[in-house]
Amino acid sequence: MTTTQIKIGAALSLLFVLSSCTGNNNNNNDNASPSPSPTSSPAATNSPPATGVTGQSFENWGSYGYTLANNRHVPFKEITADNVNDLGVIWSADLKTLDKDVKNGNQSYPVVVDGVIYVTTAGNQVFAFDSVTGNTLWHWKPTAEQAAGFSKAGIIANRGVAVGEGKVFMLAVDNSLIALDQKTGELVKMIKLADYIDGVTIENGYYETTAPQYYKGNVYIGNSGGDNGVRGFVAAFKASDLTPAWDSPFWTVPPKGQDWLANSKFQGGGAVWNPVAIDEETDIMYFAVGNPAPDFFGANRPGDNLNTDSVVAVNAMTGKLVWAKQEVKHDLWDYDAAASPMIINATVKGAKKKLVVEGGKSGLWFAWDAATGDVVWDGVPFTKIDKKDPTPEGTVSYPGVLGGENYAPEAYDPATNYVLIPGVEEPSRFKSAKTEAEAGTPDFPGAAAFGTNYEAVEDFQGYGTITAIDVNTGKQAYQIKTTAAQRGGITSTDSGLAFFGELDGKINALDIKAGKVIWTFQTAGDNVQAAPSIFTVDGKEYMAFTTGGTKPKLHVFGIGGNKTQGQAGQAETGNAHSAQ
Repeated sequence: MTTTQIKIGAALSLLFVLSSCTGNNNNNNDNASPSPSPTSSPAATNSPPATGVTGQSFENWGSYGYTLANNRHVPFKEITADNVNDLGVIWSADLKTLDKDVKNGNQSYPVVVDGVIYVTTAGNQVFAFDSVTGNTLWHWKPTAEQAAGFSKAGIIANRGVAVGEGKVFMLAVDNSLIALDQKTGELVKMIKLADYIDGVTIENGYYETTAPQYYKGNVYIGNSGGDNGVRGFVAAFKASDLTPAWDSPFWTVPPKGQDWLANSKFQGGGAVWNPVAIDEETDIMYFAVGNPAPDFFGANRPGDNLNTDSVVAVNAMTGKLVWAKQEVKHDLWDYDAAASPMIINATVKGAKKKLVVEGGKSGLWFAWDAATGDVVWDGVPFTKIDKKDPTPEGTVSYPGVLGGENYAPEAYDPATNYVLIPGVEEPSRFKSAKTEAEAGTPDFPGAAAFGTNYEAVEDFQGYGTITAIDVNTGKQAYQIKTTAAQRGGITSTDSGLAFFGELDGKINALDIKAGKVIWTFQTAGDNVQAAPSIFTVDGKEYMAFTTGGTKPKLHVFGIGGNKTQGQAGQAETGNAHSAQ
């Protein structure tokens, strides 16, 4: 590790460069069939597929986190501890071969609907593949003119799409919301968020990397750019025409010049840069809110800085507040509540209870009553925690600027009642600005304001962890180590396995109850920075993984696939605020 001082400026919401209009379709045809929005318990669909799609019966991975509850647990049992060694690659797609303009890096969480896999790329291209054969059904990319403006944001990653009402929805880096025809990939409509939400432009520090969510006729979005001093929000747009569905966005922090921002020249941060979770029984929507701005300089933002570093619940139909709970008060370490919350029905102290749970970059895991926000488990540690206030000379704190738990999502296994948390174990040396003027970084692309700088810690080799927390007791059941930071997330199945990737391109199967990795496969890609999506076609179970780095690819695994393994990829650790 070096001690080169790195000025923070692009946007923590992407945290790791590992952490890329007109319709321009490749292989246009009417293949993907529209499907209803994902539900809490996706059932197999048995309607005849559209022409060209393989299969007759489909169990979908219908949204970013499987269902809108984001618990990333599927009820499939074909792949077990007894046959997991028979897993192999059914097909893979080299995204750069399919289009030379695909950028390095990939953090796309595949969505799979009725036999079609939808993935995005860094730089906001979208591909639709036949999930069994890998045939490209359609391909959309922004115009060269639009794509040329993405670099102003400093970060060009994307985490996926939402599907609903016959459309595929994506947020582009330049704060555009895009609707594509689900069958053909043709552009249906594209809007600029700034046309409806004042000031949401790259020039003002805003950008988009998150996946939207579709629910009851609306598309729900958050924003990135909290480290740039923007004002965080969540908003809803009608899927039919992309006009606002709420009277106004839900703003996570006050306007500049009011409340705790009364004496600050910055807008306060509080970005919502990962997908929301929605309880379909109550219409309550939950989202995680990032750090206050400027990051490490808190003199002119006194108090707790509500509602930064928080999980917030609002009514999904109106955007009105239900409750909010803060994980870190007056954050000076960039300790976002970053990863999407999960809604789970779990056993707590011997009784069933509906919870909202989330692990923060702070290295602490929380559980709240889903309806009331009452605390159930308050700050269970899953990493080393030793934090000191930053100084201009620098102080070393654990966790570092990466976390904790970064954007990588958790999974919940109902059989063991374990929440599985992907973690990062690595300190940083935090250096605060001496003045508010010094906290600004106008020289960075898209950044009007920031915090200061940080350094890596010499002679410390960071690593990753998977931590199992027993929801019944609020205590760790076990923790395993991985070679590099956990950047992708976890998906679990009813057969007692959990799957996750690593930064060198390996994917693994964890025996959840035993706490042991029982299968490892080296893909031909590198830098796994997203969790797999698991689905079935005609009763056969498949698993889709994306890999990033310089080899952005999509890999689909199944029993009986090709077991030929690739060479280990380069697990760059990068830094938390690099521009791509």
